[in-house]
Amino acid sequence: MSQTANAPNQKYHSADFDKTPPRPRVVMPDKFSHPAVESAGQNDGYSKERKHPVFFVDLPSHAISMTIGWLEPGQSSNRHRHTYETVLYVLEGEGYSDIQGKRIPWKQGDAVYIPVWAWHNHVNTHPTQRARYLACENAPMLQNMGGIALREEVPEKGQKPALAGGEED
Repeated sequence: MSQTANAPNQKYHSADFDKTPPRPRVVMPDKFSHPAVESAGQNDGYSKERKHPVFFVDLPSHAISMTIGWLEPGQSSNRHRHTYETVLYVLEGEGYSDIQGKRIPWKQGDAVYIPVWAWHNHVNTHPTQRARYLACENAPMLQNMGGIALREEVPEKGQKPALAGGEED
C-alpha cells in the first residue's frame, strides 16, 4: 500500500484509498475562538427567515456548526426540516419540541436530538422567561460533501412544500 502526502486541501476519491497519509498531521487554523458570540450580533437574514434571533458561532470546523438562538415567552419557531442532524442544548427556559408529531418537553440543562428530515418546531412555554438554546449540527460536513445540507420551511397556509424533482410530501 503506497502512502503519499497530499496537499492540505486536496480531496480524496474512491481510487485514492491507498493514499491515506501514514500519520495524522495538525492543520492550524487562523482562528481558534469566537469571543462574545451573542455580542457580535445575530445573522439578520437567517434570523428574519426563522422569526427569532440566531447567532452563528464563527469557527473553522468543517464537520459541525453551532448556533445560539432564543425564543421569547410563548414564541414558537417555524416548523421546518433539514437533511442534517441537530442536537439542541437548552441554556435557559422551558418548553417543548414537536418532532414529527411527538411532543418532547425540555428545560434548562436538557439536550434534544432532531433526526434527519423530521418535521419539527420548538415552543417556549414559559410565560415570562426567554428560552435560549445552543444548536450543534453536522451541516458543514454535508455541505463539504457536495451541498447536500438542505432545509425546508413549512409553506404558508394552503401551500404544499415543493421538493427537489417535483416531489410532494
